[in-house]
Amino acid sequence: MPTAAKLVAALWFALLAWFSAELVKPYLPEGTQFGLFSYITGVIGLLTGWIFLGKRAGDTMAAALSYGVSASVILTFWAIFYFSFETMIHRALDKRYGGPTEALMAMVDLMRDNGLLILKWDVLIVLIAGGFFGGWLTEKAARTWS
Repeated sequence: MPTAAKLVAALWFALLAWFSAELVKPYLPEGTQFGLFSYITGVIGLLTGWIFLGKRAGDTMAAALSYGVSASVILTFWAIFYFSFETMIHRALDKRYGGPTEALMAMVDLMRDNGLLILKWDVLIVLIAGGFFGGWLTEKAARTWS
């Protein structure tokens, strides 16, 4: 059921995901075609905020802060998973893998490589601070409009 907390969490984490994706772009290899990178990441953030954080609102403030950081971690995982999976599918369609096992193993390597791109101070600070703020904001929305 839609609640104000779910809406606030979804909007905040969509914004956080989009901004984080914009921060990651300079660290990607030169010549990378971004396409809908920031927007897809924003949709992943929207879903993370709505599904994970929004339904946990209404607890203590300490729990809300930890849920917010957890939502940032979940958002990061699913974004890395999605883009690694997409790259693996494109490579598989180009017949670069010998079979499905090799493709899945390559996807895990892609996830590792993409995860290392996020380990930059500016991106980490934005994700952690944004997670804390998102948890706080969601909890305030739950207390105000419930």
